[in-house]
Amino acid sequence: MSDTLQPPESLEEFDSDLAELESAEDFMNYFGIAFDPAVVHVNRLHILQRFHDYLAELEQEPETVSARFTLYADLLLGAYQDFVNSDARTEKVFRVFQRQDPPHAEIQLNDLMSQLPPKSATTNNPSATDPDAP
Repeated sequence: MSDTLQPPESLEEFDSDLAELESAEDFMNYFGIAFDPAVVHVNRLHILQRFHDYLAELEQEPETVSARFTLYADLLLGAYQDFVNSDARTEKVFRVFQRQDPPHAEIQLNDLMSQLPPKSATTNNPSATDPDAP
């Protein structure tokens, strides 16, 4: 984070600033976080979701704008670092990556064969295989 970056004057201004940010790059720049554009480009949604998750875990936010700005910057940096050091599949931010592998099911061929109609019913009765047959 840049030491020269100044937080907003008030919490209202801070909230307004956050509402205007649209991309992961906007957030990184707003908080003065140096970042690798390639990492952010590939993981932008994951980084923002992880940042959101970190914010949701807070029991209480700081009451001063300076402390809140610093906390948010630290949490965003942490979210970014998660994807510098790992990848989306490993971090499992989104539900699609959280799914467990489907259980392995085995079906015996005999079980499938027992579901078929008897062979004589289809060969001796043309209407069983041809719905247009008389």
